[in-house]
Amino acid sequence: MSVILAENNYGKQAVRLVTVRRRPAAHELQDVTVAIRLQGDYTAAFQEGDNGGVLPTDTMKNTVYALAAEHPFDDVEDLGLRLTGHVLRENPRVTRATVELTEHLWERIENDGTPHPHAFRRAGGEQRTALVVRDRAGEAVRVQAGLQDLVVMKTARSAFAGFPRDRYTTLKETTDRLLATAVRATWWYTVPAVPFGARWHDVRRHLLATFADHDSLSVQQTLYAMGAAVLEGVPDVEEIHLSMPNKHHIPVDLTPFGLENRNEIFVATAEPYGLIEATVRRG
Repeated sequence: MSVILAENNYGKQAVRLVTVRRRPAAHELQDVTVAIRLQGDYTAAFQEGDNGGVLPTDTMKNTVYALAAEHPFDDVEDLGLRLTGHVLRENPRVTRATVELTEHLWERIENDGTPHPHAFRRAGGEQRTALVVRDRAGEAVRVQAGLQDLVVMKTARSAFAGFPRDRYTTLKETTDRLLATAVRATWWYTVPAVPFGARWHDVRRHLLATFADHDSLSVQQTLYAMGAAVLEGVPDVEEIHLSMPNKHHIPVDLTPFGLENRNEIFVATAEPYGLIEATVRRG
């Protein structure tokens, strides 16, 4: 029997990096988790235990901290570009470097409406994400940005009706329901150099505005409308993938208590849940 080494990679996961820029007027805080994956000619390492070309993953961790110190960054995408470029320059055996970044968002604590210069609170569970992939061949680089756990809800202008029914269908049609989800979105930029922070906020604003204003006949329809709005409003985005779990809120039956539920009392259920996903790209 012939055995070969197929696709492989290795790297360092869950590198936690917190940076504080101590500016005179106010401090700036960033809290990032970094993952690095390398691909290349590592056949000897896997098959023979030859570590001659294997960059230690501990070195990868140290590189994150050193480059963050030497090259302060405003956006996580910039850190990813710096890391992938450094790894390819310093390690001839690497053919592709991938850096995945997750920024845990903080916001300033306000005191009498004034943002505090050096006191912060976590901004809920929402996270900003980025993925930078750089190939040695042609020095090709692609940048993906994203967000996850953007929890949203609308209490009107959401329906779900006209679906097929069989003997196992118990769901009632509705033209007035709660629509809640935790948006996960990732998008590829058309070029690897854009004003990353501004574009991230642009995409997020289009997602939220469309979710709020769209007359939803289904989560599918709203998802597509959100993706289309991003492509129409942000020319630097090539395509966007959206994942939207349906966080069900079920009207409670109050008739056993002699009460009427005027579409006001609900129970939030965690599991099971519907999951709707799609990629919207330019034609």
